[in-house]
Amino acid sequence: MGALMLLCGTLDGTTGDQPGHTFILLGVLTMSLGVATVLATSNPTHRSLDRRQSFLLTALVWIILPVFGALPFVVGVPHASLTDAYFESMSGMTTTGSTVFQGLDAMPASVLLWRGILQWLGGLGIVIVAMIFLPIMRVGGMQFFLTEGFDTHGKILPRALDIARSLLAVYVALTLACLLAYLAFGMSLFDALVHALTTISTGGFSTSDQSFARFTGTLEYVSVVFMVLASLPLIRFVQLGRGTPGPLLLDTQVRAYLKCIISACLMLVLYRGATSDAKLTDIVRETIFNLVTLISGTGYASEDITEWGSFALVLGVLIGLAGGCTGSTACSIKIFRWQVLWLAIQSQLRQFNHPNAVAGPKYGKRALSADVVTSVAAFFTFFVLTLGLIAIALSLTGLSLRTSVTAAWTSVANIGPVYGQEVGASGSLGALPSPAKWIMILGMLAGRLEILSLYVLFTLVFWVI
Repeated sequence: MGALMLLCGTLDGTTGDQPGHTFILLGVLTMSLGVATVLATSNPTHRSLDRRQSFLLTALVWIILPVFGALPFVVGVPHASLTDAYFESMSGMTTTGSTVFQGLDAMPASVLLWRGILQWLGGLGIVIVAMIFLPIMRVGGMQFFLTEGFDTHGKILPRALDIARSLLAVYVALTLACLLAYLAFGMSLFDALVHALTTISTGGFSTSDQSFARFTGTLEYVSVVFMVLASLPLIRFVQLGRGTPGPLLLDTQVRAYLKCIISACLMLVLYRGATSDAKLTDIVRETIFNLVTLISGTGYASEDITEWGSFALVLGVLIGLAGGCTGSTACSIKIFRWQVLWLAIQSQLRQFNHPNAVAGPKYGKRALSADVVTSVAAFFTFFVLTLGLIAIALSLTGLSLRTSVTAAWTSVANIGPVYGQEVGASGSLGALPSPAKWIMILGMLAGRLEILSLYVLFTLVFWVI
């Protein structure tokens, strides 16, 4: 983070938008504390992390690093409060994409780049956590991906460090490809860079208050391609790059995810075609872009879907809860968990009809163990509970019902947009009361940490045993 602050400081020195030494000083401070942390935690015995330390590390990374991420907003955005700065930083690092700032078009380029960098770092971080830490922590059924049978942690990628390096290589390659594609279809270099960072991280921060409405046309289709790629399991691209395309082509959740996108887009295109006088080509483009940005959790917007009718809003909220694939930068519940839940329901129904049957549910060709099903069921329970509690808490701050519900939805599922009368024309949440912003911060944190990773820290058993 410190090194990338230096990069933003260099940009300030080039553009003259604000004093370049601001980011430089913050970068030096952040790097110094980072070095001190490395020295303080260096251990010659090289002990591995136990489960308790893994939970603590995962939570503290997403609590403490946004503090440093907020510093450039405090000094670089006029009249930005500490609450707004931390909200923006947390929204960035959790790749939620909700913003409390407006006037982005006139904001210093270094601040806009920093917003993109925060999301890019957060997207990479959550992929690594999802593939290395969460399976060991057995959160939300992620232990299913720990075994060699899934070809995720098998012979192709035997060690955690190899996984992290390989994921970084794929992540950087996708970012560069997205950058070049945006450039090829008409974006300026700066816009292409920031949007490449926030597309591959499925974050959604933009350089304009208009979000992607400023880039309508072919660029929307370009963005759709990379949002979909970023919401597929990145480990599959590692395997593809090593000459093993089978896991990507045969991945059960990849197929289900693509079917979900196609089905939702087809339904909304037919609905809008029957209720709108717009051109069919515009309907198709607008629908595909704005639904993909919701299901992937990116949160861009080129149109206000509330103007398409109640059906469009309800469909958008529902597919936002579907989420992308496990092991991607996407957020929300994830397709994998919906599949496990459905398989468990089917298995239970079969058990009613054939009480003596012993065969359990299977995911692909593998049997789902009872602890995976139980873990997924617990995740769903706590996800719905958290969503409800956050919505109630937001309503108690004086927000309208629609704003409270969609703000809870967007923060816990890490999606981005909020729909309601308190939301500014640009989508900014700056007008929300400070208590509501802190409640959303808590929701974003819980959602990004897969709910249970945060809740377990508040149990006595975690600290005693």
